[in-house]
Amino acid sequence: MTDFLNFLRDRIRQVRDIENTAHDLLHNAADEAGYRAAMQRKAELLAGLPAEAAPLLDAMSLERRPMIEHRLDMFSQSARRSLDVGSVFYMSALLYPDDHKPGEPNTLETWLTELERP
Repeated sequence: MTDFLNFLRDRIRQVRDIENTAHDLLHNAADEAGYRAAMQRKAELLAGLPAEAAPLLDAMSLERRPMIEHRLDMFSQSARRSLDVGSVFYMSALLYPDDHKPGEPNTLETWLTELERP
């Protein structure tokens, strides 16, 4: 489970980095094309979670594995939908519920916290 948690922490960091870059591109450089490309990278990263995590799940207990696979698939499906639609707004909203407030963790961060609990 440790390897998977480290994998998830790394992907959370990557998402955060992409979002920070996207914010700077849009608000500081007025680069809408750069913003769109960054949001697409975010969606692609999330869409690829199940495939990237698959080798780490082999060592996981059979009790936890189905739930983890399901959650990864949910993140991936939403991201794939945003890519299929091509909506930058949808891509930017990935990981954020409608009632999300600035400074609160996104859903991937919240899930990591849940998984880290004994």
